[in-house]
Amino acid sequence: MTKNKAKVGVYICHCGSNIAGVVDVKDVAAYAQGLPSVAAVKDYVYMCSDPGQNIIKEDIKHLGLNRVVVACCSPSLHELTFRRACQEAGLNPYLFQQANIREQCSWVTEDAALATVKAKALVSGAVSRVVHQEPLEKREVEINPNTLVIGGGIAGIQAALEIADGGYKVYLVEKTPSVGGHMAQLDKTFPTLDCSSCILTPKMTQAGSHPNIELMVYSEVEEISGYVGNFKVKVRKKAKYVDEEKCTGCGICQTKCPIRVDSEFDAGIGKRKAIYTPFAQAVPNVPVIVAEECTYFIKGKCRACEKFCEPGAIDFEQKDEIVEIDVGAIIASTGYGVFDPTPMAHYGYGRLDNVITSLEFERLVSSAGPTGGKIQLKDGSTPTSIAIAHCIGSRDEKYHEYCSRVCCMYALKYSHLIKEKTEADVYQMYIDMRCFGKGYEEFYKRLSEEGVKFIRGKVGEVTDRAISDEEKGKLIVLAEDSLLGNVMRVPVDMVILCVALEPQADAENTARKLGISRSADGFYLERHPKLDPVATTTDGVFVAGCCQGPKDIPDTVAQASAAAARALAMISKGKVEVEAATAHIDEERCSGCRICNDLCPFSSITFDEEKKVSRVNDALCKGCGVCVAACPSGIISGRHFTAEQIIAEIEGVLA
Repeated sequence: MTKNKAKVGVYICHCGSNIAGVVDVKDVAAYAQGLPSVAAVKDYVYMCSDPGQNIIKEDIKHLGLNRVVVACCSPSLHELTFRRACQEAGLNPYLFQQANIREQCSWVTEDAALATVKAKALVSGAVSRVVHQEPLEKREVEINPNTLVIGGGIAGIQAALEIADGGYKVYLVEKTPSVGGHMAQLDKTFPTLDCSSCILTPKMTQAGSHPNIELMVYSEVEEISGYVGNFKVKVRKKAKYVDEEKCTGCGICQTKCPIRVDSEFDAGIGKRKAIYTPFAQAVPNVPVIVAEECTYFIKGKCRACEKFCEPGAIDFEQKDEIVEIDVGAIIASTGYGVFDPTPMAHYGYGRLDNVITSLEFERLVSSAGPTGGKIQLKDGSTPTSIAIAHCIGSRDEKYHEYCSRVCCMYALKYSHLIKEKTEADVYQMYIDMRCFGKGYEEFYKRLSEEGVKFIRGKVGEVTDRAISDEEKGKLIVLAEDSLLGNVMRVPVDMVILCVALEPQADAENTARKLGISRSADGFYLERHPKLDPVATTTDGVFVAGCCQGPKDIPDTVAQASAAAARALAMISKGKVEVEAATAHIDEERCSGCRICNDLCPFSSITFDEEKKVSRVNDALCKGCGVCVAACPSGIISGRHFTAEQIIAEIEGVLA
């Protein structure tokens, strides 16, 4: 369609007062009326509403419009809304253009005159561009009904069970020997003080025995290729050196093993053997041998576990195995890491006895922990005073600026558990008490009535330098009481550091395999923080739980169910639409330099070795334009973002 035949409809949104409160909408509409090719101009209070969309549909049908421009909010919010409205009226959705006069105009200035001038320029640019836009057609691809869930914590388990209960196959991959994640390490959960294992274990068992779930523990995703609906995944199943079919889970091998090392599950305060299951309720209840710690693998001697294993389940000849699976959707639920406070030397962690992290205290207070739930100091005695320091590594510009959300609540939980098990004085040293969830504020009030001492102020230092007889043999916590306006010295026997939740150490590597982005804080980036918090910019890949950001158990479970629902909705359709605004390579002119292959962030460009040319996989391409800009021959074009369209938009803005 030529420029002369274009009939453009321009629609200006008031967005309540978000736009109209700054921009003179009537003036912009009058200006648009005089732009070339414009056949209709209207303004409405909410263009995204049904009445607003109906105005567009009616004009397309009755005025013969073949191009539409809506000046409103960000395209990331409502571009699909208006494209759909155009399509329902019989107009190709790619003949629509959105001008952002809210986020890029009315919201960034209080100067109404300048905002109106800029709004006119943006509308002019959109009109100039839309006349050069061409109709594009989306394609559909078949969807493999299987789903991969990466990470077997509570988020991964919940997502896997939701999908499996829906009748579809799930591969649940967990890098440790058992599912359960961090929740399995907890003693009780706030604010109800339910036993964590009592809640979690039934779900772990369900996941381990569900006919539609293939549990792949002690395994890691090596490689992911393909595109939405058709991902090909390579999973490395690490050698356990134990035959799962023969093992009965009796535990004799572990009792006979002479090697003792720090237990990761017990946060280093307990010990485990070189052959071990992480905890008693592990699923599957099959031990693994860590070759780097086993005397046989190091020196060629011992094999005690093999000698005492009656079923003959020990197999020192096992090798790692690469398993290839095909899936249509992927859910990343890889969880979080725990901040190491060692660099914050002023807190004394790792240097002073009885300064411990929150996760270490979880294992100390757990009835299944190394002390059987007894709260004790390094010398075995019971503490008479304990300080709990908030925001260690959180809300700190040097480490993590964000709030870890759960710290205030688990600190309150610790106070209750300490009071329940000892007669110790408890000091809560906090910046702000953030009790945001259902029943959380009530829990805070309950603790206030249990005799816990609250000091509003950040801990400045933990030292063992006593200046009085009262402080001798104690840890002294220096904190500013911001309510009283003075610095306090509080002598205690134990200090618990409420450390930040942070991204997993391998988050960047995993994100690269998945082809997804991370936000500035290192957590996986969602497609939209409010309207699409479980999807990512890579179609078919979803996120759930703390890998997307710190959250408590209820929010984690809710997001996992949401991710599962998104995956199920996609799978159940059997087909998925692939974006039409993709890059295109003119193969006849391609020199085969492969620059585009190396730069493509979505690995959507492959090289044909026979023809010596590069080729775009439309199902993988996101139309980002990196290859278009980088091609030295200029033979890659971006559909819906051609040079002609972009230049026309620039000229329209500057007119």
